[in-house]
Amino acid sequence: MDCDVLLLTEVSERVDLPAHDLHLGCLEMTLKRRWAAVASRLPMRPLPDPHGASAMAEIEGIRFCSSILPWRSCGTRDLWVGVNTAEKTNTAVVALEAAAPEVWGGDWNHALSGREWTGSIAGRASILEAVERLRLHVPTASSPHQIDALLSIDHIAVPTTWVTGAAQRYRAFDSETRISDHDAYVVEVHPRGVG
Repeated sequence: MDCDVLLLTEVSERVDLPAHDLHLGCLEMTLKRRWAAVASRLPMRPLPDPHGASAMAEIEGIRFCSSILPWRSCGTRDLWVGVNTAEKTNTAVVALEAAAPEVWGGDWNHALSGREWTGSIAGRASILEAVERLRLHVPTASSPHQIDALLSIDHIAVPTTWVTGAAQRYRAFDSETRISDHDAYVVEVHPRGVG
């Protein structure tokens, strides 16, 4: 994919990304797997995790955040606060918005339009309202999911002032073998509107 910055989720502690520095979020999702990470070819300064299922770093003066947001069957781990998916999502989004990421992405577990299969309509509203308040836009909003006829739940949000190309999807296959239940999405950007 030839990316300078990667926003990763469900990251093995054993992952090796040549030519990239890796900042893993603090909390384990399962043994030796972190909820989120930021990887960069550029110099990076780790920042405090804005939420337990997130990782945040500053790269060239820009705050990048990778997050996993709640889904319908996420359970009641200490990480998720609320009695339903909407409340859990809103609580996580409030914490993330307070950290003011300038680039925010990851497995949001919500399509941003159409029928909602994984998250909740109220959770989607919380996400979209935060995106608007942060003055971001989401080039992946209409990207396809790996399941035909569904929209992606994996997103990348960037400042509205940036020039962006179309989101590109990379199918998560190694030859004929699916290596993830999520595809990868890439957005080419020109920060701060500079070409």
